[in-house]
Amino acid sequence: MSEELNININLGKEEKYKQLLPQLTALLNDEEDMVAKQANFCAALKYGMDFFWVGFYKVQGNELILGPFQGPVACTRISKGKGVCGTAWENEQTIIVGDVDLFPGHIACSSLSKSEIVVPVFDASGKVALVLDVDATEVNIFDEIDKKYLERLVRLIY
Repeated sequence: MSEELNININLGKEEKYKQLLPQLTALLNDEEDMVAKQANFCAALKYGMDFFWVGFYKVQGNELILGPFQGPVACTRISKGKGVCGTAWENEQTIIVGDVDLFPGHIACSSLSKSEIVVPVFDASGKVALVLDVDATEVNIFDEIDKKYLERLVRLIY
């Protein structure tokens, strides 16, 4: 089944998230396959919010392994505690980075990425199973509005 997301690009950030929430809920609600959920989630978020890169990394042992994403090629493995993704996983909390060049140990998968938000995704047992990584090509793009809605949206995965 093909779903066309309908996001008005002239809306403000919060209004876009408000439109995206019920549409993503409907799209993911009946899907059981994790790869399909993550893939559609990434596509909807990238195109609905006009982000540079959106993707998931799966926790596997002491590494994050690249999962479904939308955007240019990316780093495939990240160690726990390394970069923004590994740090968000280790600390089990969302990290907003206004300027990636100022984040100690930032892993530059693309020189075009200038700001980033990483949101841990908790499974049913409360453990971090994935991290959602979202990048933008401008500094200081992400804020508490993104944090609020992305933390809410990732709960649709599990």
